[in-house]
Amino acid sequence: MLISLLRLLLTAQVSALPSAKANRYTDGPMANPTQPNVKLTNTGDYRENYANSVQIRVNVWDFFLVFGTLLQQSETQVEIQNFQGIYLSPQQAKALLGILQHNVAGYESAFGEIKLDPRMLQSGPVH
Repeated sequence: MLISLLRLLLTAQVSALPSAKANRYTDGPMANPTQPNVKLTNTGDYRENYANSVQIRVNVWDFFLVFGTLLQQSETQVEIQNFQGIYLSPQQAKALLGILQHNVAGYESAFGEIKLDPRMLQSGPVH
């Protein structure tokens, strides 16, 4: 799952390279850069997992996403088993945000609005 998410991020960044348009630094349109050929391969330790918990830690240099599985033990007891942490640069995090917004909008257009539990809308502490 994480690798698929990162592949999507990489692919979207390549396809989102700037188009040719004039800007204040040039007299005419900028030349379109050549699109690179992207070859995706899986490393030997590649794996896919299901995550229903993502915790995010942010500092000035990067975003740290921790993926895990949330297990509801009882009404008052929840256990989260984290299995993968991924560091992203602020630029990659913003690109991921755009890709997720685009894909969630497409999903909702096809299947209807995604409803969230109101408790999920509460933000946690900011450090």
